[in-house]
Amino acid sequence: MISVRRVYEVPSDKDGIRILVDRLWPRGISKEKAEINFWFKDIAPSNELRKSYHSAAIDFNEFKRRYLLELSESKSGDSLIRISEFIKAGDKNITLLYGLKDEINNNAAVLKEFILNKFIINKQ
Repeated sequence: MISVRRVYEVPSDKDGIRILVDRLWPRGISKEKAEINFWFKDIAPSNELRKSYHSAAIDFNEFKRRYLLELSESKSGDSLIRISEFIKAGDKNITLLYGLKDEINNNAAVLKEFILNKFIINKQ
């Protein structure tokens, strides 16, 4: 199972493998408190895309479209391969962590959709 949570939420035993998917470390939280297993910066949105979205130069739909394109054309195959291996192993949940306040419109939710389509839905 893949879930999406804010990195600021208290870690849960149900989280399984906790993967931070932001390019920058979230403000105000220590690495110890975050209890991160992996930090996959290379599958986070590019700096340019992140800045465009945070400055409201683009809306979420445009952010999502561009981020999915980045993921499709990504050279970050190693991190995606690692996630696919975690999925295949199937013995632990996977939690994608992000720092944004918006719990619906965030990069981790888009990444989850991408992963489900690439590694789960298309494999059935």
